Amino acid sequence: MTRYRWVVMGLIFIVYTLAAADRANIGIVLPFVKKEFAMTNTEAGAVVSLFFVGYAVMQIPAGLLVKRLGTRIVFPIFMILTSLFTGLMGTTGSALAMKLNRLALGVAEAPLPVTMLSTMNRWFPAQEKGTAVGLFLAAAKFGPVIVPPLGALIIATLGWQYVFFICALPGLVFAVLWYFLVVDEPARSRFVSPAEAAHIGSGLPATPARRTPATPTSFGTPRFTRLDRIIRGRSVRPIATAEETFRSGNIWGLAIGYLMMTGIINVILAWLPTYLTTVKQFSLMNVGFVASAPFIGGVLGNIMGGLFSDRVVGKRRKPTILISTISTVFMMYALIHAPNEPVTLAFLLFLTGFLLNVGYSSFTVYPAGLTTKDAYPLAVSVVNTGGQAGGALFPFLTGLLLDAYSWDAVFLFLGASSLLALAVMLLVVEPVERDAQVTTP
Repeated sequence: MTRYRWVVMGLIFIVYTLAAADRANIGIVLPFVKKEFAMTNTEAGAVVSLFFVGYAVMQIPAGLLVKRLGTRIVFPIFMILTSLFTGLMGTTGSALAMKLNRLALGVAEAPLPVTMLSTMNRWFPAQEKGTAVGLFLAAAKFGPVIVPPLGALIIATLGWQYVFFICALPGLVFAVLWYFLVVDEPARSRFVSPAEAAHIGSGLPATPARRTPATPTSFGTPRFTRLDRIIRGRSVRPIATAEETFRSGNIWGLAIGYLMMTGIINVILAWLPTYLTTVKQFSLMNVGFVASAPFIGGVLGNIMGGLFSDRVVGKRRKPTILISTISTVFMMYALIHAPNEPVTLAFLLFLTGFLLNVGYSSFTVYPAGLTTKDAYPLAVSVVNTGGQAGGALFPFLTGLLLDAYSWDAVFLFLGASSLLALAVMLLVVEPVERDAQVTTP
């Protein structure tokens, strides 16, 4: 049996790393842009937020576009546009031009995660989706791992404009590679064997281990009865239509929880270099080192969270989300008393990023258990819309809080947001299915 789905996953990882770098580069550049264009904190927050305004507004149209045209057509077009607007960021000569380019970049990049999530939903069986989405969102954190140290080096040698120019180039190459290497249906790929296509389509392991009813290990089995009571695990009828998607309280609950957690991540993404420069008074190279720490933790957190939800808790997604929301409350409080020594602060930020991202990938794989494959792109677009609304709102609110109060107020606000996400997610149903190998006589 071929393993081409993991080649596709590798391509997705690289592409989303590039896309994440295109959106994350504003963080390392922001202190210099803010100084050059004489911006207030609120104006700088608007530069960050406008990307996510365009990103959020475009999510549902992107889902409809993918459903109509397919990922093979939609992805290359918008990958090229993402690279174009990333490069144009380096040519801006005013605060207004910077804001407009950021808005356009958000619109251009919005369909990319929808296409990639839709691809993973079609290319991976249920028992591998958590791992795949964990890798996918690890890529979203790997971009910010690379950007701060690389960006600091580019700024020190060439100037802040070249951060955007250099980030723009690789996307053009991978747009072409995607068109030739990835098709919408795995069975139609010349690189996929019939055995792999059957494995993807069945949702069952290629060589399932022997099991008995006395030692069940999957959905809806006695092993997880107590856990299912806590997380509201139950069987659900899959959502199949757009009307059902928009009427689903579970989908909207996921969107609200994702709004809060994405907002927190994007404040760290966009404002951390400014915090390290202005509050901690770190050098440019120390800023590049410390600012990457939460995203190194985020890469590991996403991968470990995906493996945990797939293999330890029987493909349940809610436990990792609850871990993240609870722990983030405490980590935000800890950051109020953050040390000034770079290595110690980097470790604290690494731990923050790890815990915050253990459950982050579950938000986007969660709708796969609530919907049919055809309904998934629209459902995940709704959830992403909530997330990117948080990405737009929170950096702007951070600028307002900094102009009026201090960083302590920012961390308290983020902690309270994580607490609200916890409360909302406790109400969302965990979709649970019966294991056919257990229930079949």
